[in-house]
Amino acid sequence: MTLRCAIIDDEPLALNLMESYVKKTPFLILCGKYNSAAAALNEIEEKNIELLFLDIQMPDLNGLEFSKMLQRETRVIFTTAFDQYAIEGFKVNAIDYLLKPINYDEFLTAANKALQWFMLKKQPQATETTFDNDFIYVKSDYKLKQIKLSDILYIEGLKDYLKIYIENESKPILSLISMKSMEDRLPSPRFLRVHRSYIVQTSKITIIEKGQIIFGKTRIPISDSYKDEIFNYINRYTL
Repeated sequence: MTLRCAIIDDEPLALNLMESYVKKTPFLILCGKYNSAAAALNEIEEKNIELLFLDIQMPDLNGLEFSKMLQRETRVIFTTAFDQYAIEGFKVNAIDYLLKPINYDEFLTAANKALQWFMLKKQPQATETTFDNDFIYVKSDYKLKQIKLSDILYIEGLKDYLKIYIENESKPILSLISMKSMEDRLPSPRFLRVHRSYIVQTSKITIIEKGQIIFGKTRIPISDSYKDEIFNYINRYTL
């Protein structure tokens, strides 16, 4: 898989450095480089740019504001010399945030993260369920994986995909499924949504503290929108 990318930076040296990094990365195709966001505004959409390496502090139109004008299909990796923009960068759903001076290892790590996101995005959105046998199938890494319902701790939604956390597994399973689709397919009240970003298996809940469900070091908030259902369930088993 390849990604069509572009670079925007008002510093010529930084622009040339990023260009050299793109050209030595096999899965990146450079489709444009620009010294200002204004100069790139029309061409980003016309050239169907998938990944944009975007400087933040630029005259006229800064990178953060420009990123909000992009189509949803274009993802951003911010590049900047100023670390105070990191939080704002992630608020606009950036793939990554690189602090100048940027070496190639850092660049490649961020680019690979973008590649993985697009590979996941292009997988078919499909989930097959069979509750009689206590498992579901989900598509992940271009494979159909069977997951036992009894092994699921909780599910975290991250915009376009889910992280399914499995008991005694160090890494979650990633799958391109919407939270609503997953919620509709899982049996209730065995699985309950407790937050717009979380579904938990109720039998796995062992500690609730200050309105949060605790799984090891992870604290899952219980939002007002879902607290009645989860606490009604818990109260049935409370002495």
